[in-house]
Amino acid sequence: MKIYDISLPLSERLPVWPGDPRVDVREIRSIAAGDHSNASHLSCNVHSGTHVDAPSHFIPDGRPVDQTPLEVLIGPATVCGLLDVDQISAADLAALDLPADVQRLLIRTRNSALWAEQASAFTETYVALAHDAAQWIVDAGIRLVGIDYLSVETFGSSEPLTHRILLGAGVVIVEGLDLHQILPGQYQLACLPLKLTGADGAPARAVLYDMETR
Repeated sequence: MKIYDISLPLSERLPVWPGDPRVDVREIRSIAAGDHSNASHLSCNVHSGTHVDAPSHFIPDGRPVDQTPLEVLIGPATVCGLLDVDQISAADLAALDLPADVQRLLIRTRNSALWAEQASAFTETYVALAHDAAQWIVDAGIRLVGIDYLSVETFGSSEPLTHRILLGAGVVIVEGLDLHQILPGQYQLACLPLKLTGADGAPARAVLYDMETR
């Protein structure tokens, strides 16, 4: 079985949303300094790196991340490639001719090249989902959608309509995936956010796996 880690490493180099604090991992105990153990402290926004958005992120009284159904986060997933678009539209998704029963859709765009280059600066021109693409996903019955940058929403949008359409329909959003080594196709996905009580999102470890060598 081949396992692909599609999570971003949490470190001080990780790009963060403008205005958010950078990821801070610091040593608070050290064996070398005479302590009995090594221990570190982590501080970050819950939407740092690879993470899951909960409905409560944008929907009043929406479900928090610790109530995300596990059966949505684990199971068959389709990875598609849209490398030549600047914004993903409903027409782009319709042209993919996806399986009729797709439940989990991960979208690889030119964003993934940024992770391959280990870019540490935030990129405002990332590829995201247009509002009609979000509605297409809802209408198609897709239960989880993932994107390879820090938001499904176009940077500078006046209203977070893409988020509201998806989260309002109960679609799980996974942002910050690293898909630069992943070919389009069918996989099994396991994406588990931290069980943060009442939080509007959480960092996650996400992997794809299959039984074949590609």
